[in-house]
Amino acid sequence: MRVRTTLVAATAVLLSAALAAPAVAATGAHPAGGPPHAATRTAVEAAVAAGVPGVTATAEDRHGTWSTTAGVGDLRTGRPRSTADRYRVGSITKTFVATVLLQLEAEGRLSLDDTVDTWLPGVVRGHGHDGRRITIRRLLNHTSGIFDYTSDADFGRAVFTRDGFARHRYDTYTPGELVTIALRHEPYFAPGTSWKYSNTNYVLAGMVIEKVTGHPYATEIERRLIAPLRLRGTSLPGTRITVPRPSSRAYSKFNDPTSPAYDVTTLNPSLASSAGEMISDSADLDRFYGALLGGKLLPPAQLKEMKTTVEATGIPNTRYGLGLMDTRLTCGVHVWGHNGGIHGSASTAMTTADGRHAIAFNFNGDWTGGMESVIDAEFC
Repeated sequence: MRVRTTLVAATAVLLSAALAAPAVAATGAHPAGGPPHAATRTAVEAAVAAGVPGVTATAEDRHGTWSTTAGVGDLRTGRPRSTADRYRVGSITKTFVATVLLQLEAEGRLSLDDTVDTWLPGVVRGHGHDGRRITIRRLLNHTSGIFDYTSDADFGRAVFTRDGFARHRYDTYTPGELVTIALRHEPYFAPGTSWKYSNTNYVLAGMVIEKVTGHPYATEIERRLIAPLRLRGTSLPGTRITVPRPSSRAYSKFNDPTSPAYDVTTLNPSLASSAGEMISDSADLDRFYGALLGGKLLPPAQLKEMKTTVEATGIPNTRYGLGLMDTRLTCGVHVWGHNGGIHGSASTAMTTADGRHAIAFNFNGDWTGGMESVIDAEFC
């Protein structure tokens, strides 16, 4: 479901769908007749034992809502994590962006087969990139071939190394600047011929939303998703550097897993833009993915499009739809959702195909822990 590397070795890891750590085995699945979510609790505790500072998790199923925490939210004070913690969700933002675009398609305001150039004429040009050959659908399922701006060496040094982050953590990047960084490089492949995760795809998707609606993508997410679902812990910070309370501190070791953990809580999330800037909490993410997979946010035709997947090359047991991952667990169960990461924060939100059983959780460290183990424990 994911791959794990040190921070600087793969700069895209902080915004990727595949942010992860080596799996830490939970001690068994749900025991027959045992307490509900006991295996999930064990997996959460194992992640902390492996070095994650703290974990917060909330699950919803036919029995109701269950939450747990382990570890600390502040290494300096020892304050524990809270089940109400808000945290940066990274690439989970992508599902929200894709949902808005699919709603716009349902309203007849665009087609997923419109080219990027239809809405952003001349924006995607250079070094072999051509927006006249790339559709919105190819942005959303990562078959565009567009270079991932987070893999640019200069951007990586400025953002994903300890010294670069110290100097540039509060810098503002516009979406256009992020796209320009990507277009300095050749595409990975011709549009539609392969698959590769690229955060640039979703920066462009956010720009398309603004061009179609006349409003920033954040405004459309707030109006269409956050307000109707009453997601009170969810926000799009723009350039705001803090995380609203209640929240914990976020920690990174950058490219040295043996180094001390650095507090990276405050940063300017414009570096992630519509590819990963959102803040949320576990209960809100459960509610969103439950509503989405439960058919409450999209008409059947658009939900079917969202769930039409392609092979996610390099991510085992995973296929990618439109801002939505289909993951086959070790027990054969399929769950739908997304992973996300940004400095000091690794998150996952997954639900069953009917939206009736969901879990969302967050690690406030980006260098270790086993997220697959928690998901397997909950659903297997």
